[in-house]
Amino acid sequence: MNDKIPGCKDQINIQELKVELEIKIRGYHTDLYQHVNNARYLEFLEEGRWRLLEDHLDLEEFMKKGFSFFVVNINISCRSQARVGDIILIRSGLKKIGNKSAVFRQQILNKDTKTVCVDADITFVIADIMGKPIKFEGELKEKLLLLPLFEG
Repeated sequence: MNDKIPGCKDQINIQELKVELEIKIRGYHTDLYQHVNNARYLEFLEEGRWRLLEDHLDLEEFMKKGFSFFVVNINISCRSQARVGDIILIRSGLKKIGNKSAVFRQQILNKDTKTVCVDADITFVIADIMGKPIKFEGELKEKLLLLPLFEG
């Protein structure tokens, strides 16, 4: 199924892909209450974003050009608990691209029950070597359009 990225003026069609990372919850992932702590979910989401970027972009090329990804906002909703022994799926994809920022959409689901544990929107910028956010245009925008849209 082809779709268009909301907020993208160029109306370029890209293929939706399913990007998932599977993690088994271990004891060290949990807190005093025996469930995954909200801070740990942030780490799981970051792991999912790294997988997304590594699978679809040449990060070494980005770094050689002096580009850096920076998270500038995270909106996370904790919906259900994950406990030791649960297997979670981290689903990640691009939600929208703006002028100088874009948003990843991510979900963490219990693999067996399909219950959503967490959903999140993560806004990011790409900065130049001086740390200044740069406009998403030309080759940079083309590279970002290689990232799959979030499904579901």
